[in-house]
Amino acid sequence: MTAHVPTIRPAAITPARPLLMLGVAAGPLYVAAGLAQALTREGFDLTRHSWSLLANGDLGWIQTANFLVTAVLTIAAAAGLRTALSGGPGAARSRGARWAPALVAAFGVSLIGAALFPADPALGFPAGTPDGPGTVTATGLAHLAVGGIGFSCMAAACYVIASRFAREGRRGWAIYSRVTGTAFLMSFAGIASGGGAAWSTLGFVAGMVAVWCWLSLVSLHFTRTTA
Repeated sequence: MTAHVPTIRPAAITPARPLLMLGVAAGPLYVAAGLAQALTREGFDLTRHSWSLLANGDLGWIQTANFLVTAVLTIAAAAGLRTALSGGPGAARSRGARWAPALVAAFGVSLIGAALFPADPALGFPAGTPDGPGTVTATGLAHLAVGGIGFSCMAAACYVIASRFAREGRRGWAIYSRVTGTAFLMSFAGIASGGGAAWSTLGFVAGMVAVWCWLSLVSLHFTRTTA
């Protein structure tokens, strides 16, 4: 009688994990690059100027590259989320796997749009620009349009993934996702209506940092739970 020798299989390696790790890196990269420019570019005032204005001037290529690189990382994260969210119970699996990755990917595409259509110079930046709202161009309007679509999609992604977490009984993650989505929407509404006021500009920076942190943490979470 021949003894049965069990087969030892190597641990599964899913393609979702490296993609999700790119999502972990997206937020810190965007925030670090944007903040470094905000603190060093001549004439830039964190309390008055949105980070989109950094794409103007001789050094504007840095922020343009920042938009493009983080766009690629965000779209990669969306692909990883699609695989990670494909498991799970019933409706939560279907809803999360279908909509959340598409919404995150749409946000990534909007960053490409932001790079292709830079914001109009305004409020004295870049240096030498007259103070005030400045001239509104078709390119500037396109920047606002793609930004509004992308921000709305990312906020919606927060709510969709919050629903997934709630169905799985992960109450803390669900609340965190909903709060982040709401804060992000409010910060966008504030800067859209604040007319360059310090509270609206700083509030929007806080909203952007919050949503990037959320994407990094959610991506990290799914790297640990994806088998």
